[in-house]
Amino acid sequence: MAIVRSVSGLRFTLDELEDNPNLIKQYVEAFNLYLPKGIIVIGRDGRPSGKDIMTQIINTLTQLGRQLDVIDIVPTPTLQLFVENHKAVGGICITASHNPADWNGLKFINGDGTFLDANQNKIFWNYLEKIDVIPINIISFEYNQAINHNAITEHINKILSIKFIHNSIYNIKKYIKKNNIKFIIDAVNAAGSTAIPMLLDRFDCDYEKLYCDNNGEFTHTPEPLPENLTAISNFIKDKNQLEKNNQLKKNYIGIVVDPDADRLVLVNENGDCVSEENTICIAIDSYYTMNPYSNGNVVVNQSTTMLADWVAKKHNKIVERSAVGEINVVKQMKKNNSAIGGEGSGGVILPECHYGRDSLVGVVLLLCLLSKKNILLNDLISSYPHYIMLKQKYNFSGNKENLYNKIKNANANYKMSEIDGIKIYYDNSWIHIRTSNTEEVVRIISEAKDIISAKTNIKNILICCEVL
Repeated sequence: MAIVRSVSGLRFTLDELEDNPNLIKQYVEAFNLYLPKGIIVIGRDGRPSGKDIMTQIINTLTQLGRQLDVIDIVPTPTLQLFVENHKAVGGICITASHNPADWNGLKFINGDGTFLDANQNKIFWNYLEKIDVIPINIISFEYNQAINHNAITEHINKILSIKFIHNSIYNIKKYIKKNNIKFIIDAVNAAGSTAIPMLLDRFDCDYEKLYCDNNGEFTHTPEPLPENLTAISNFIKDKNQLEKNNQLKKNYIGIVVDPDADRLVLVNENGDCVSEENTICIAIDSYYTMNPYSNGNVVVNQSTTMLADWVAKKHNKIVERSAVGEINVVKQMKKNNSAIGGEGSGGVILPECHYGRDSLVGVVLLLCLLSKKNILLNDLISSYPHYIMLKQKYNFSGNKENLYNKIKNANANYKMSEIDGIKIYYDNSWIHIRTSNTEEVVRIISEAKDIISAKTNIKNILICCEVL
C-alpha cells in the first residue's frame, strides 16, 4: 500500500506522490477547511523531498488566504510545542516518521499541539470528499534559514524550566564531569541533528556527532531498532577498544532518534543497544525518583512492555493502558490527569512540557535519573528485570471479528482486554493481537521472561487462528 492514512497522519511513497500530483493540495485544502481562522505552523523533518512538499503547502495555503509561520527543519515535538505556545490554530509537519527515504508524509496538529484523534480525523477526512482541488500557481519560496534555532531554543527552555529538571541541572553537570561521560549522537541526519546537540550544550556535555548533517540523507534504515543501529554500536565498541588502557577512558552513551525526533533509543557504555521498550521505563523511573510525592499515575499503550508496570509499582504507582497510537495515550493521560506516559517504541510524554512524544524530554529524564542515582546506564538497565519481547506480523485480509472470536474462544480461561484488538494475560507473560488500520496484516506482540515462553505464546495463537 503506497498511501497510508491513519490517526498518525498521511504517509506515501514518492512514486505514489508523482502519480497523484494533487494529493498534497487535496489534504492541505481539506485541513484548511477543518481548522478555524488563524495561523498554521509548517515544519519538516529534513528529508530532501520535504522542501518541494513544503513549497506546495505554502503556495496552497497562501493562495487560500492563510497566515503561516514556517519554522522548517525541526523535531515534531518542537513544532507541536510551537503551535501551542504561539496560539496557532494548527500545524503540519512534513515527515514519514521512521519510514524509509522513499517515503514522506504529513502529520496534522491541533491548536493545542496534539494530533487529531479518530473522531477529529473523521471530520477532517470528510472534507476531502467535498472539495474541488484549487488550481495552484507554484512559485519559488526561499527559506531564510534551514533550521529554526529560535523554535528549538524555546523547546529546550520549556524543558529546562520544569521545576524538578531546573533544580537538577547543577547535579547533572557534576555527574557528567565526574563520570567522564561522552555522548555519541545518531540523528540519522534529520531533524534531531541540531536539537539534540543544542540540548546537550546546556549541560556542558562532551559529545560527538555521528549522523547529524541535517541533510535528511539516511545513512541506515531510520527506524531506531537494534538491528538498524550497528554503526553507532560498533563506533562505541571501537572507542572502548582504543581507550581500554587509558586512565581517562570515557564512558560513552549513544543517543539515537528517528527522523522527526519524537522517539529515543539508547546505546550503553559497552556499545550494546538498549531496547526501545526501556526508554519509557527509564522515564517513568526518573519522574517518580525526582517527584516521589506525585499523585499522578502512568499511561502507556497496550503493546508496551510489562517492565513499565514493574517500575511503576516500585514507586507505588499503577499503569493504565490505552489503544496503540500517540493520541490515544494522550487522551487517556488527560482523562486520568497522569504524570507521565508514552509508548514502548521509544516515545516519552511529559505533560509538564507538552502532550506529545518527545526525545529531548527523554534525554533529560535519563540524565536526571543517572545523576540522582550516580550510576552508569548499563548499571541502571541491569537493575531492572529482563523480559523478552517478540514482534511479528502476518498477511491478513479476512474478517477481523471472526479472527478475534476464534482467539477469544480458544483462550476463554485467561484474562483478556479488548481495548485494542485482543490482549491475553498469561502467568508472567502476555500476547497482543491487533489488525492493522493501514495494512492488510495482523500484528502479534508477545512478551515473557524467557524466549521459549514468548515463542510458545505466538505458536499457540497461530494454531487457534488457523487463517494466519
